[in-house]
Amino acid sequence: MFVTATAAIIIAMVLALVRAFSGPSLYDRVLAGNSFGTKTVLLIGIMGFLTGRPDFLDIALLYALINFAATIAILRFFSYRQPKGAPSEPRKESAS
Repeated sequence: MFVTATAAIIIAMVLALVRAFSGPSLYDRVLAGNSFGTKTVLLIGIMGFLTGRPDFLDIALLYALINFAATIAILRFFSYRQPKGAPSEPRKESAS
């Protein structure tokens, strides 16, 4: 059963990577990256159970926290980014 679950997670990770590289918009790519990170957390948890090492669950939780923070940071960065061709600062009028 765990081998089947691992294979299904790996297939879902490959599909998420395909979506990340071919996504038509930025938000599709970010969502696919977040999905890939979530599936990685699941895979680390299953591998920790199969190898009998419960400390893998701590690693999986830490990875989930980093994945969440990175997703929020990327979305915030792209929401405040200037569009191409827009001036970064307002122009100052000369007094002469």
